[in-house]
Amino acid sequence: MPTNFYFQSGNNIGTTNEQRLVEDLIIESLKIYGHDTYYLPRTLVNKDTIFDEDELSKFTQAYPVEMYLDNVNGYEGQGDIFTRFGLEVRDQATFVMAKRRWEDMVQTSGGTFTQTTRPSEGDLIYLEKTKSLFEIKYVDFQNPFYQLNQIYVYRLVCELFEYSSEDLDTGITTIDAIETKYSQDMLEYQMLQEDGTLLLNETNGSIIKEDYSSGTSEPIDNADFDNLVTLEGILDFSEKNPFGEIGA
Repeated sequence: MPTNFYFQSGNNIGTTNEQRLVEDLIIESLKIYGHDTYYLPRTLVNKDTIFDEDELSKFTQAYPVEMYLDNVNGYEGQGDIFTRFGLEVRDQATFVMAKRRWEDMVQTSGGTFTQTTRPSEGDLIYLEKTKSLFEIKYVDFQNPFYQLNQIYVYRLVCELFEYSSEDLDTGITTIDAIETKYSQDMLEYQMLQEDGTLLLNETNGSIIKEDYSSGTSEPIDNADFDNLVTLEGILDFSEKNPFGEIGA
């Protein structure tokens, strides 16, 4: 064969050693130039078999692992854009994770993963540097393509996670604080008795604590707009003819 017999065949003496050397160098580079992150596997609570989705996912595990941010200039994506729904942050990021580190995490953590062969779309990555959660949208496991007949890294294409009251009980204070700050789940504010059971009212409904807030508020800008219209005279209801007064 035209390629080097000792390196490229995959079945000869020296191939395994060279693969291990390349893998060790990659892991060392990720530890030097990477960032501290936590990998959060998604736990499906009530999967919809028709739409193949789970609206009640929870995250109860978090594993520290080093990852390299592919774009050294910062986040990718559209950034901060203004839409009809207001200001939206659409940051994207591509994280590089060593394959061996993933395998070690799966084998030694004792945790539950959606699939053990590779990272799964839908899992989360918490970037310690910016205190941000990213959702994995696509896993590229063939880039670079079989150098020395082996795959060494996973490239995780992620988007900024849009939190929607998922349970975050990882044991990591900074991660769990996201749920405390942004959750709109009313069931988390139910009052409990001393024995841990729910405190019910006369209709057997649960009693919600006073500090619960749905995150919505009454429109408070109407008075400001009315005052602005009055001050600047934008609308003048004293005129009876919009085309001008006759004889003026």
